[in-house]
Amino acid sequence: MIPTLILIAVMAGAFWFLIVRPQRRRMLEHQSLLSSLQVGDEIMSSAGIYGTVRALHDDDTVEVEVADGVILTLAKGAIAQRTGDTDGDIDRASGPDSGPGVDTD
Repeated sequence: MIPTLILIAVMAGAFWFLIVRPQRRRMLEHQSLLSSLQVGDEIMSSAGIYGTVRALHDDDTVEVEVADGVILTLAKGAIAQRTGDTDGDIDRASGPDSGPGVDTD
């Protein structure tokens, strides 16, 4: 009886540390990202759309410019990450015809 209770307690503890705790940390990081968004930030949505924040609204929506003159309205929660030069994650100025090993002469 006691070994069974110990086993259940160990499994509950493992569940907490392997699943609940990391998910809570990711949720807090995402909330921090959303609260720190500013106009001009380069972002990527959860759908993989890259753009620049043009306006923040009180109703939890964000206007994102994805191309010259093309503005999308997204839910704030749909923003997955901040990109751009601050992270070094992506360089949108480079294309398939640039980079190491490409002869541009």
